[in-house]
Amino acid sequence: MAGTPTSASTLPPPRAASANPTSSFTALARQVTDLGLMRRRYGYYWSKLVGAVLVLAGWVAAFIWTGDSWWQLAWAAVLAVILTQIAFLGHDAAHRQIFKSGRWNDWVSLIVADLLVGISHGWWRGKHNRHHANPNKEGYDPDLAIGALALTPEAATRPRPRAVRWLLDHQGWYFFPLTLLEGLSLHWSGIRRVASREKIERRWMEVAFLAVRLPVLPALFFWVLSPGKALACLALQLAVFGVYMGASFAPNHIGMPLVSARLKLDFLQRQVLVSRNIRGGPAVSIAMGGLNYQIEHHLFPSIARPHLRKIQPLVAAHCAAEGIPYTQTDLWTAYRQVVGHLNTVGVRGSDPFLCPLVAQRRAL
Repeated sequence: MAGTPTSASTLPPPRAASANPTSSFTALARQVTDLGLMRRRYGYYWSKLVGAVLVLAGWVAAFIWTGDSWWQLAWAAVLAVILTQIAFLGHDAAHRQIFKSGRWNDWVSLIVADLLVGISHGWWRGKHNRHHANPNKEGYDPDLAIGALALTPEAATRPRPRAVRWLLDHQGWYFFPLTLLEGLSLHWSGIRRVASREKIERRWMEVAFLAVRLPVLPALFFWVLSPGKALACLALQLAVFGVYMGASFAPNHIGMPLVSARLKLDFLQRQVLVSRNIRGGPAVSIAMGGLNYQIEHHLFPSIARPHLRKIQPLVAAHCAAEGIPYTQTDLWTAYRQVVGHLNTVGVRGSDPFLCPLVAQRRAL
């Protein structure tokens, strides 16, 4: 079903458990490995990392040269795009895509996330690893627990004040406007993480990096610009950064089937059934940092980003042979599905995107 959006109502029932439930994925993984597609791409990533530093330095020079002008709003928006692209590199490093050494990957992710972007590497990695282990699984996936939204029927049916209830009924329409605050939320989550009492690896390094990064950008704005322009640029940079991040991650799983906490799926089904790929070629792939190949990324999280497009035909063919729906659509259709799903869940907790087990029982 490559190229066709799939709703959970059309999903097949879970396959019967076998003596070796991972054998199907093992065959696919062996094929990918035999083709040499698990090898590192050092030239690609070193050029990206060095280029990121040079681009940031160039942006600072251009910002200072432009001076106290309202044209700086354009530079603030450009910075938001640059930081999002750099954040994608931190994502790749956290997944061990760049180096064979886990330590090298950790340090690159730490420097990129904390020192350049201003997000806690430890907070994001822990949350994201839990998501990859159980995507869209109720009670397990932290990405389903967004306080301002109800992503599951259970969350939608909790007692709420009337005003909040009305907002949830229409939450799909304000989802993207809400991402205007996502940049601020990401920075705040990092601060809260490193200030908590829980055990954190390399806490003081994260504290040091965030203590440098977070004040430096506002200080630069207020040094070059008058207070009003500085505040406007800072607000715009945070808003564009949040929207770009939200627009890149939202199509991946929102609106795809929710998995009951009681349902057992093998690895291949668990990752493919709840993920959505985005068509669009190289332009979309660059804009989304490779997240448009979400299915392949979930199956092979440590594979280098340039190899995702190469394994996509293999994965699609393998899913077709196994009878597993493979969802791929264009970006705007994905956004419409996100909005429609959120609005449907918000209205009295109804949800057309049922887990495979529920869909099977209702069909009977």
